[in-house]
Amino acid sequence: MSEDIKDRASEGKKVKMVVAIVHDHDASDLMDELTNSNFQATRMASTGGFLREGNTTFMIGTDEDHVDELLEIIEETCKSREKTVAPMSPVANSLESYYSFPMEVQIGGATVFIIDVEQFIKI
Repeated sequence: MSEDIKDRASEGKKVKMVVAIVHDHDASDLMDELTNSNFQATRMASTGGFLREGNTTFMIGTDEDHVDELLEIIEETCKSREKTVAPMSPVANSLESYYSFPMEVQIGGATVFIIDVEQFIKI
C-alpha cells in the first residue's frame, strides 16, 4: 500500500473508514503491524464491555482495495482468548453486573465497523 489515501481518493477509488475496537493488550502489536504495512491509524483509548476493561479504538482510512488486507492484519493480531475473572464485590459495582464466583470469559478479538467515506479532506 504505497500510495497515499488522498491520492487514491482523488483517483475516484472508494475510501472506507475502518473503526476497530480491540483489547488494550493487543493495541500496541496492532499499531506496529499497521505501521509496517503502511496503514495510517488514529488510536484512541476507550472502555466498555462486561468487564469494563480498557479497549483501544483505531480509526483507519483506506481504499476498498485494501480492506481485506487490513482485516487480515486485525484478525491475525487480535486473537480471542479466555480469561478467568475473580468475583466482583456488589459494593464496587452495580448489582446489574455483579457475579459471585470466578468465571471464564472471552477477551480479545476485535469489533470492526467499515464505513463508506463520502468525502475525504486532509488540511
